[in-house]
Amino acid sequence: MTDTVEAGVVEAGEGGGLDLPESWREVLGEEAEKPYFAELAAFVAAERAEHQVFPPSGQEFAALEATPYEKVRVLVLGQDPYHDDGQAHGMSFSVLPGTRTPPSLRNIFKELDADLGIPAPDNGYLMHWAEQGVLLLNAVLTVRAHEANSHKAKGWEKFTDAVIKAVSAREEPVVFVLWGNYAKKKLPLIDTEKHVVVQGAHPSPLSAKLFFGSRPFSQINEALDGFGVEPIDWQVPDLKQG
Repeated sequence: MTDTVEAGVVEAGEGGGLDLPESWREVLGEEAEKPYFAELAAFVAAERAEHQVFPPSGQEFAALEATPYEKVRVLVLGQDPYHDDGQAHGMSFSVLPGTRTPPSLRNIFKELDADLGIPAPDNGYLMHWAEQGVLLLNAVLTVRAHEANSHKAKGWEKFTDAVIKAVSAREEPVVFVLWGNYAKKKLPLIDTEKHVVVQGAHPSPLSAKLFFGSRPFSQINEALDGFGVEPIDWQVPDLKQG
């Protein structure tokens, strides 16, 4: 985690059990006080009591913890957390060290190599991106094990729409990355006169043929350069020694 998160988390009002990272409290605190958020927290708690839910408790806002509000330079929007064992840890497309890289992320790495000549790493842990200001946000932040989209339309979308709006409201320009039709529906939430939006097909194997060749990483870095800020170092460090 970055050093700006050392202050820890704060209670999210009526949202018992879902605690906002400190750096996001000012822009999302009121959202966490709304009735739907309390209902969402109760739903997630009930699901955890009866079923296995990913990511593990306390990791729902891992993406927000890893990338403080004031440091966001890029927002990559995913849809649903990984729903198989040991995969989801609260950051879209990322998996923890030691977990096999899922197909969509393998395709992202293939396109990264084709686009910028950066070879695929030996892991799918994207913390290196997050610490540079790449907010890896899913639209839905929890899922029942082995049941894709099982927590859809329970309130998470309202909350993550508020995250997108908050980032769009920043004075500093940001690059929004919308892969796939679901993500593209969020375009109206973004001030496109201020920010740059990179759109393309989803890296899922179902649409990878359209994703390959889209060169999103060079587009992102070119936009950041145009903003006068440092580009992202997309090379995920290898974890194996030697």
